Amino acid sequence: MDEQYEQLFYTGTYASRDERGIYVCALDIEDGDLRIIGGVEGIERPSFLALHPDGEKLYAASETEEGELYAYQVNIQTGELHPLDRKGTEGAHTCYVAVTADGHYVLAANYSGGNATIFPTTETGGLGDMSGQVQHTGSGIRQDRLDAAHPHSIIPDPSGQYALVCDLGLDQIVVYRLTADGQLVTHREADLPPGSGPRHLVFHPSRPYAFVANELNNTVAVFGYNERNGELTLLQSLSTLPPGIIDVENTAADIRITPCGRYVYVSNRGHDSIVLYHVDQRSGKLKAVEWVETFGSTPRNFNILSGYLVVANQDGNNIVSFAIHDDDGRLTRTGYVLEVPSPVCIEPVR
Repeated sequence: MDEQYEQLFYTGTYASRDERGIYVCALDIEDGDLRIIGGVEGIERPSFLALHPDGEKLYAASETEEGELYAYQVNIQTGELHPLDRKGTEGAHTCYVAVTADGHYVLAANYSGGNATIFPTTETGGLGDMSGQVQHTGSGIRQDRLDAAHPHSIIPDPSGQYALVCDLGLDQIVVYRLTADGQLVTHREADLPPGSGPRHLVFHPSRPYAFVANELNNTVAVFGYNERNGELTLLQSLSTLPPGIIDVENTAADIRITPCGRYVYVSNRGHDSIVLYHVDQRSGKLKAVEWVETFGSTPRNFNILSGYLVVANQDGNNIVSFAIHDDDGRLTRTGYVLEVPSPVCIEPVR
């Protein structure tokens, strides 16, 4: 593997504090080969990662009973990580972290805590004192999973004015206004059909649409998004599973859109597949095209890197790469598999 043709990426895992928790990995952009370069210990269950817009800092959610965020300095040549800071999130099981486009704030969603929090970044990339927190309350129709509020992600919108929280337990996407002093102010809510379980959301890179992976009813929802008003309007909902598949225990997991905005992908845990949708650029609506086996169990997370789709198979203990066909978005397995214990997040180095 020639380092000149490598794309570096980080892999979060469900490791203990004494084990390597975040891996530094490399993807060969010529053939999709994968290798481990290094990594860091000292963080428990770093289940979600987010790179600062300048590419020089990495933030990691520690999905524990206490809930923490960690900050690392990034060596942009080697990807090596050096600890900078850590802060408690005041919410159990921190499962998502994001950074605003201007790099001024880090946001976190706490699944069991039922809350979302926001921290200013310091000049060195560390975490300042928490500037804002919002608490969700309520429940849904399923007592096994919708017994309480469960924020599963928090995503800044393209304008930088709002942050959207997908609350799996409430079947809602709550839109918050981001204030200049780092507060989250309730703006409006968008309801999904009962039992949906919204998990992750992505925005179209150039059109006014948002796409949501619903974990519990295995659907992807298409919303129109009014950026000026921070308003979501449901346009479409369709299955993440192939027609006729009714006897597989499955939960939809991650969702990504290609930089060109033409292709959306969602991962299925149980069916262990990635589904490809084509995006109608005029309406935002999706059309299912194909389902591809992930060659590993429980694809919790995946990402798009330099023309490849790279999947973290949590219970398969492996990472698998697929080439993305530019003309139709279809996936071709490269044949390369990287063994990593309980991989659950893929975050590219810029």
